[in-house]
Amino acid sequence: MTEQTRRLFLAGTAATLAAPALAQTRTAEDFGGVTGPTESRRNTSSFQMIDWRDHFSDLGRATIICDTTSRALHYWDSTGSDYRLYPTSVPMTDELTRRGYTEIVRKKVGPTWTPTANMRARDPSLPEFMEAGPGNPLGTHAMYLAWPAYLIHGTHDTRKIGRRSSSGCIGLYNEKIAELFAITPVGAQVRVI
Repeated sequence: MTEQTRRLFLAGTAATLAAPALAQTRTAEDFGGVTGPTESRRNTSSFQMIDWRDHFSDLGRATIICDTTSRALHYWDSTGSDYRLYPTSVPMTDELTRRGYTEIVRKKVGPTWTPTANMRARDPSLPEFMEAGPGNPLGTHAMYLAWPAYLIHGTHDTRKIGRRSSSGCIGLYNEKIAELFAITPVGAQVRVI
């Protein structure tokens, strides 16, 4: 996905929040004729507002809901006045998808990566360990969930956003994970649906 396509994709996401009926009828021509992968275009119109009250009794320190069907992450601050929606990558298969309630237990700028034994069994060419940097699949920032080996993190490979492309994690564009990282406290409640 080119930088221009990504910007238009994000603009379409914002339009969906502002006027869902209008956004759902938009075509590539509405975005200057620029088209991205079909899956990303379809995903833009499938974003739906989620009410946090359907999942939690209160907002706690902050609330995140990761919707693996629409490939979107919903964020609310502790007051409910700051709501944000981010396009994401999601696990490749249902078997790799962990659903349920958890929380952010740790945050790291410049995360290192250690593939799990299952990842290495699926792909023996994976390294045992990778330092932070441009080749690291965790991108620039990572927020670790209470579930071992599950994270919300960035990605240097922008083609993954809007797709089923991860080994279990939720991925965001690097600039979006940096934004989310800055406003999300350790202890924020998370639900993956």
